[in-house]
Amino acid sequence: MSVRRIVAVALALLLAVGAWKLWLARRSGATVPKKADTPSAAIVAQPSSSVSPVLASNSPDPTVSRLADALNAPAGSIRADLEIVSQLLEAFRTNFLASGNPVGDNAEITAALAGRNKLHVAFISPRHAAINARGELCDRWGTPFFFHQNSGTQMEIRSAGPDRKLWSDDDVVLTP
Repeated sequence: MSVRRIVAVALALLLAVGAWKLWLARRSGATVPKKADTPSAAIVAQPSSSVSPVLASNSPDPTVSRLADALNAPAGSIRADLEIVSQLLEAFRTNFLASGNPVGDNAEITAALAGRNKLHVAFISPRHAAINARGELCDRWGTPFFFHQNSGTQMEIRSAGPDRKLWSDDDVVLTP
């Protein structure tokens, strides 16, 4: 079964359960809570990679994906970090099939990945240590990643490397 079909079936089930609950609530005369009173439901489909964007069960915010937990971890590497960022983007594309990659500069892309999107799905915690005070997703040396959208489904991700200067010999680039 394809990922798109799984997402479509999950969305259809969610809509059916929501409609059924609404019908039951109205039938019994109970009031339906306002949208602001209910937490947003997050559907995070699994990308084709080995890391699963399963929602955190022991996280303070259960609607935040655990995909970025190892981003910039001391035991990791910049290559592993770029793969994690690529998986975040893949999870975003999986959930927003029509729109593809998030667009904009680093801060805008990071905001979309952190939950400022139409489904309010957070693929990375807005309080993740890799996000700087300006809201930019940074590499392990504290330099914001450079994102270049090659197409709606392909995003080049560049780290400035240890010298913290973009476009130098030690840059590390991933184009999935």
